[in-house]
Amino acid sequence: MEKGLINIVTLGCSKNIVDSEKIMRQLQAGGYNLVFDSNNTNSETVIINTCGFINDAKEESIDTILRYVKAIKSGKIRNLYVMGCLAERYMDALKDEIPEVTKYFGVNNFKDIINELGIKQRDDLLLDRTLSTPAHYAYLKVSEGCDRSCSFCAIPIIRGKCISRTFDDIIAESNILVSKGVKEIILIAQDLSYYGLDLYGKQMLPQLLKEMVKIEDLEWIRLHYLYPANFPEELIDIIRDNTKICRYIDIPIQHITNNMLKVMRRSHGREETETLLNKLRSYIPGVSIRTTLIAGHPGETEEEYLQLKEFINRFKFDKLGVFPYSHEEDTFAFKNYTDSITDETKQMRVSELMEIQQSISEGLNRLKRGGVFKVLIDRMEGEYYVGRTEFDSPEVDQEVLIPLTSNLIPGNFYNVKIIDSSEFDLFGEVV
Repeated sequence: MEKGLINIVTLGCSKNIVDSEKIMRQLQAGGYNLVFDSNNTNSETVIINTCGFINDAKEESIDTILRYVKAIKSGKIRNLYVMGCLAERYMDALKDEIPEVTKYFGVNNFKDIINELGIKQRDDLLLDRTLSTPAHYAYLKVSEGCDRSCSFCAIPIIRGKCISRTFDDIIAESNILVSKGVKEIILIAQDLSYYGLDLYGKQMLPQLLKEMVKIEDLEWIRLHYLYPANFPEELIDIIRDNTKICRYIDIPIQHITNNMLKVMRRSHGREETETLLNKLRSYIPGVSIRTTLIAGHPGETEEEYLQLKEFINRFKFDKLGVFPYSHEEDTFAFKNYTDSITDETKQMRVSELMEIQQSISEGLNRLKRGGVFKVLIDRMEGEYYVGRTEFDSPEVDQEVLIPLTSNLIPGNFYNVKIIDSSEFDLFGEVV
């Protein structure tokens, strides 16, 4: 093992990535060497930042912990720390079941973790981070927790109520990121459109964006997780009128029938959801709309599923993710509904909806052939440079593949003509 080397393994969502990066900046300032590598077992210390949101994520977290427990037993690593949502939610059970872990921490133990490793918190670095993403883009968390009460969601149980960060802190952190070479900032929160309501008494995302577009050398601002209910409609004009703000809306609707939205406790109905989606399409030319759906939530009848299927076929989302319902302890659904839909039915519905989306995506991509788009190159991989348009977010959306015959630099923008396409990828050449 390499003495003084810390490996942090981050699982789950982009919010966990930000948490890990902030911890690592403090440890780096304290003299530690760092890696972000889920396969590294040569480091003296491993920190696993876990996810505890749904069954699949919990299983991945447990499997990762057990893999590193084996590394402890074989003498490959010395210390294993587990933090994050899974540890917050199941602390006592984990201590009993996996006692080999050196120490467990929850989601709000930032200072405790670095103190455990012998580092005194540097308050002057609280807005700084050691990026684990490519150097040209970064996630920026504007709030913690959520005030919504969706039936299926454990996030308020794990992370608590919404706590917005101050306007000044977010702008200051944005400037620090840009000074390091970040060209794309992805704003994230459990409910981005709610930002500021708890702190300032009103939704402040529009004002935040108006300030962020003034930052020189920041080229793209991307918005993730805009809740449909109480959507701040001022955003529509701001996105339309500012080229720095990506014409990309991530707006999880989860379902479309009035009954299922009520059962899910979503605070929005079908009519207002459709009205908002159609308004986004008509007011923001070329906008890319991404959504997520849950298949097999308790109470979803075959007829309601067919209505959802029809809506997806008709609206044709640019991006779509579908997840089978997960019956999570302590949620409203767990306490009040029976998980009566079989796993087989859930998976069948997920597969059918994704097959529909595959066909939609193939058709939409075909329409892009011959078009020229501004593309940000993320990396080289195999025989291609891999990049994205403003209509695609890293890790979750499709990419633009450009042959290595071009001489491109990752982190730079290029105008790229789309010459071919598949269901979930574009192929281009620099013009």
